[in-house]
This record gives sequence, structure tokens and C-alpha cells, in this order.
Amino acid sequence: MHFTPDTEEILAFLVVLGNTHPTASRSGADELSTPAELTALLDEHGYTGRFDHDDAELASVVRTREELRTLWSLPRDEQVGEINRWLREVKALPFLVRHDRFDWHLHATSPDAPLADRMRAEGALALAEVTRANENDRMRVCAADGCTGLLVDQSRNGSKRFCSVRCGNRVNQQGFRERMSES
Repeated sequence: MHFTPDTEEILAFLVVLGNTHPTASRSGADELSTPAELTALLDEHGYTGRFDHDDAELASVVRTREELRTLWSLPRDEQVGEINRWLREVKALPFLVRHDRFDWHLHATSPDAPLADRMRAEGALALAEVTRANENDRMRVCAADGCTGLLVDQSRNGSKRFCSVRCGNRVNQQGFRERMSES
């Protein structure tokens, strides 16, 4: 499954953002616990616009992360309600923009809007595209026991089950051990 490049990029960012949660992170710690960690995440993903680099901004992004993790697993019709709520709350007004390395794509808030509002607006637009394509079932939580990592399955056959190779290998290794102990 392929979406527009900007949608794919935002979906990838949403997965990374959701997976900074302590129950989903590789470290088992909250990987978004300081303004410096937030800045590193934004730099890594080429986020532009206003940044306050303070605890209030961090707290609003963490709230957005929590909402995202809840939204991710909702049935399609309930996701739509949350996507629409995000768009309403940030007073989204989509417009085309071209900047940095990105060709024309949609933004829904001004570059000087608070960071969490921009994340929610861009995330809502990307999630709306997933919904319009009726591909919400490709938004998943990792199938590995003990992992709550988010993933977007963009494989052709829609069979991706794990958030990382690490989780897939761990499950396959467990299965192998179980089969060997039965022999």
C-alpha cells in the first residue's frame, strides 16, 4: 500500500512518536522525557516551524502522543471521530506549501502554531488519507508479546505483524525453541 510521499512521511513520524512511549520504546524508558529529546526527534524528522523548546511544549506533545496511541487502535469509524476532533481543535485550514526538501504538500496550520497543534493537524491529514483509502487495518500494534509498538503496514500483501525486525526475530526464535522442545 502506498500513499502520497508526505502522507507516508507523516505516518512514519507518527509511528516514531508513538513508539517513544515507555511501553513501546526499545529502551523501555520514556524516550520523550526532556525538551532535548523532543528537539532531537524533531531534527531527525525535519520538522519545521515554531519551537518553544520548553517543558510546556513537551507536555503538550506527550499528550498528543497519548491520544495518538489510543486513536491508533480504534475501529475505523471511531478513528474518524478522533481525526475530526483533532482537526477542529487545531482549527485546521489546509493549504499547499513547498519548503526545504519537500515538494508541494498539505499543511493545515501556520508554521507559528504550537508544535503539538501542528503535529495533530498534519497527523490528522495523514490519518484521513488512510481512512479515505479504507486502509485503517494497516495501522497496527506489534504482535510480539510484551510489545506495544505501533506500525503502519505498507507491504503489498498487508502481512506485516511486528514493529521491528528485533520483535519478529524474537517471536520466531521463541517458536523455534518451542518446536525443538516438543521434538
